[in-house]
Amino acid sequence: MLDVDERTPPLIVHHGEGFSLQQFPLGTRVVYPPDSLPGLPDVTAAIDAALDEPIDSPPLDELLFADMRLAIVFDDLSIPLPPMRAPDIRQRVVEAVIERAAQAGVDDVHLIAANSLHRRMTPDELQHILGERVFRSFWPERLRNHDAEDPDDLVVLGETGHGEVVEINRTAAEADLLVYVNVNLIAMNGGDKSVPVGLASYRSLRHHHNVHTMLHSRSFNDPPRSAMHHSYDRMGDVVADTVRLFQIETTVNNETFPPQFDFLNTREWEWSYRQQGAYLAAKRANELAPAKVRRKVWQAVEAPYEVTSVNAGEVNAVHERTLANVHRQQLTEIDGQADILVFGLPYLCPYNVNSVMNPILVSCLGLGYYFNMYKNRPVVREGGVLIAFHPVPWEFHQVHHPSYVDFFDEVLAETTDPAAIEAKFEQAYATDPWYVHLYRTSYAYHGVHPFYMWYWGAHALDHLDDVIFVGANRKSVRRMGFRSASTFNDALEMASDSVGRSPRITYMHTPPLTMAEVR
Repeated sequence: MLDVDERTPPLIVHHGEGFSLQQFPLGTRVVYPPDSLPGLPDVTAAIDAALDEPIDSPPLDELLFADMRLAIVFDDLSIPLPPMRAPDIRQRVVEAVIERAAQAGVDDVHLIAANSLHRRMTPDELQHILGERVFRSFWPERLRNHDAEDPDDLVVLGETGHGEVVEINRTAAEADLLVYVNVNLIAMNGGDKSVPVGLASYRSLRHHHNVHTMLHSRSFNDPPRSAMHHSYDRMGDVVADTVRLFQIETTVNNETFPPQFDFLNTREWEWSYRQQGAYLAAKRANELAPAKVRRKVWQAVEAPYEVTSVNAGEVNAVHERTLANVHRQQLTEIDGQADILVFGLPYLCPYNVNSVMNPILVSCLGLGYYFNMYKNRPVVREGGVLIAFHPVPWEFHQVHHPSYVDFFDEVLAETTDPAAIEAKFEQAYATDPWYVHLYRTSYAYHGVHPFYMWYWGAHALDHLDDVIFVGANRKSVRRMGFRSASTFNDALEMASDSVGRSPRITYMHTPPLTMAEVR
């Protein structure tokens, strides 16, 4: 067995709707998130400056005129995570755009949530993002979710040089001006991902949300090395040739948790007496509460993010500045790769807001998102091992994730190989009339969505020799082709088959988020 008698001081691990202190073998490299950057001193002034002095574009006021059609498109609830404490930055930006449009005599204004193949947002969720005043003024006639299955509200703009069909929302595409309002939580977001993905149909998305593209995206957060982003960029060029687009991008700092959970934002040795007491009280209450109560409490968390930048104008020029601000907050240099990468997976990912973290989403969060939070090289070497903490319950939200239930029960029971799954099953799920009906009329993710979430892990699965979940439902983990361990020590012993008995271990201390630049 590995020698784990010498250990680090206890470190907090966030796993599902809970957390605990865990000791690691002495010599474990612990990577903490960078300290939170200060927010902008005057967000309103920053918004006005961005609209008045955009990058490589005329000022917004010069693009607005009476009798025009204006489409304002905004990121859906999949970001930021947790949801932002009111007022959301999207609300503040949208209000500023609407006020300027009104002053210019524009009264044909349409607000569209760029939810792509995600589930529709509820009225309450839309109101949280946009605020009561905007919601009351535009809902439901001129505020709605994008419908990727509405043949009357989709238009093909053209094809890229690679034969990729660019089909997006017709109302937005045919407006005299499309204003896109973004929150860039990680480097993967924003830029040419916004319109070509957020307003797309399955016919377009399949060109980059496929196994081949995922395997050749090294990493999703390093756009020059991401085949997915190369496809976004090609599609963005088609959009730029046909649509008048004004992009507004914002970034936030690392203030992820409110005061009652701010010990999760703080290094353990810096905890005040209050934070120590808050940890003990929260852990005790969390353990005693029924599962439904725990979920309700955690899903109600709103992050006290502060805005760190606002930029507007031409998409690529704006996004260059946005990425610089994301890197300024999240980028951390790491010297060399590990044999074992360890992290805890929290209760929330982009696809279970106000919902349930089902096993497929756990896999997507760990192998797709957290594994790919790097630039240059993965934190763990090729042939290494990933150890993740999460309970991985065999549980699904029946309204939000109906196709996930069938994917887990039927598809993964036959094979876990992404390429085989794509070839045999994807088309049937993507075009299934019942899944399409639920996507359009209920609050269900599109029928093809669990396939994409499974493909997100393709690069990690190709890179790693083993994936081990600690404290997980064994049946859930086995169904996905992974291994489970009761304790971290057991996981280390299991990992020794791949990496030997003196492995280099790196613990990514998240959340908040860190993007590793591995030298």
